[in-house]
Amino acid sequence: MRTNDIIREIQRLPISKRIYVVERTIRSLRKQEEQNAMKIAADALFVDYNTDAELKSFTNLDYEDFYEAK
Repeated sequence: MRTNDIIREIQRLPISKRIYVVERTIRSLRKQEEQNAMKIAADALFVDYNTDAELKSFTNLDYEDFYEAK
């Protein structure tokens, strides 16, 4: 289905359904934008993480057993 066909179909919907489509689309765009921002941030910190020993000091604990204190 082409973009024009999708728009035409949306225009045929009642207003409440059109609003629903717009809201879901905006929510999807925001989620994708957030994921892209997180990936950019992770990529930017990757070099620092691999070269800075202080940032990796807690990774030694990753394989130790963890017991919750009650």
